[in-house]
Amino acid sequence: MVGDVLSDRYELEALVGTGGMSSVFRAHDRLLDRKVALKILHDQYMADADYVERFRREARAVAALSHPNIVTVIDRGEHEGKQFIVFEYVAGENLKQLIQRRGPAPVATALELGIQIARGLSFAHQQGLVHRDVKPQNVLLNGNGEAKVTDFGIARSLDVQHGMTQTGTVLGTSDYIAPEQAQGQRVDEHTDVYSLGIVIYELLTSEVPFPGENFVAVAMRHINEPPPSVREKRPDVSPRLDAALQRAMAKQAEDRFATMADFCRELDACLQETQGTQVMAPLPRPKRGRAARVPVTGRRSRSPWPLLGVLGVLIVVGAVVAILLLRHTHNGSNPGTTGPGRVAAAPHLRAVDAYDPFGSPVGQEHNSEAPRATDHVASTYWETERYSSSLAAIGKPGVGLILDAGRVVQLHQIGVATSTPGFKAVIRAGDARAGPFTPVSPLTTVVDGTKFTIGNGAHRYYLLWITDLGGAFPSVHVNEVAAS
Repeated sequence: MVGDVLSDRYELEALVGTGGMSSVFRAHDRLLDRKVALKILHDQYMADADYVERFRREARAVAALSHPNIVTVIDRGEHEGKQFIVFEYVAGENLKQLIQRRGPAPVATALELGIQIARGLSFAHQQGLVHRDVKPQNVLLNGNGEAKVTDFGIARSLDVQHGMTQTGTVLGTSDYIAPEQAQGQRVDEHTDVYSLGIVIYELLTSEVPFPGENFVAVAMRHINEPPPSVREKRPDVSPRLDAALQRAMAKQAEDRFATMADFCRELDACLQETQGTQVMAPLPRPKRGRAARVPVTGRRSRSPWPLLGVLGVLIVVGAVVAILLLRHTHNGSNPGTTGPGRVAAAPHLRAVDAYDPFGSPVGQEHNSEAPRATDHVASTYWETERYSSSLAAIGKPGVGLILDAGRVVQLHQIGVATSTPGFKAVIRAGDARAGPFTPVSPLTTVVDGTKFTIGNGAHRYYLLWITDLGGAFPSVHVNEVAAS
């Protein structure tokens, strides 16, 4: 009960959720003086060895999943016969509450959230775990634009010999259950792909595709009825995204995306298409039969850039920087003033630090070099660390460069000059140098001279947040940044 202290350490403060097997409390960790979430197995299951073992297995399984889009397990314990798991506390709402509160999400928002969920699940699959209960209630939002998958309570090993639940047992939530799961057949990562397809459909429409009065009625619809077109309810959804969701929700597992990573890549391509960026062709549908497993990660192929190309890019960089600087100057006007024939001066952005909240496995992100990105010298640059694989492959959502406008100001555009074109980035903004930062521009593939259109109010600090290094470089160079 609220007020109890477990293991002389965790003081229960409030009940924040309850489910079929357990309840979740917000608690205070007296030892480390922080908020945590405690999941406590219901009393009626304490005497059932199978349920207790399932509960313990969840703790062991999720403890091995260290990813920004998965809720972190901190501790596991037992107090007076009560089994509990300690998680990081996510101070926000779940995705179901967001849908109920705000209704259908903008297409870009639905895709951004879907991509984050897919990244977390893809990482779990790489570690040999399939979730089996992917639903909006099991996705927590931390208020800073990040989604975190939680509740691996019925997850099972992709190695069937180590899974507890055998064929013939039906577990999961009916609105999101895959056909093979509803029939008690063996599940794998295709099952999570199906459920995530339904979650994104619900994000876009605020409705599930197969409603029904009871578990059996809904399950039969999942088994027998083809997935509906999301464009029937949301005509603004692109045909490509509609096709991706119908493929994810295909009745036969082998007709879905081969891996969650493949689904994630297609969602990312749909997001770029939504934002008007040139995108790759859709992934080919697999031939009928067991889909080949595609490796989730791999080393990038590297090609040395010819010296002549480098010199040419540096010349272009110099030209772009000059254009950016000249474009943002004004004749005879005082800073911040307007009048006939005058234009308000754009603030000078000053790069003050690298931003690396998720850490770097290879070192620091060259903090001391940050000022080079705003020194008006085209040949100097701030550089990220050099990575041997993609950021996504190491479970890192991004890395960034903090820009100080010197005062709270509404910017209209931020221009970036780079000698390593092809990386993806978004502009975020906040009121403190340490964050938090929220997106104020679309995600964009950056080439030399790219300009980000800025919205969402006035801020002092702006963040160039790099989410993908691009296919040809082990690192990103930011030669110059200028604002208007």
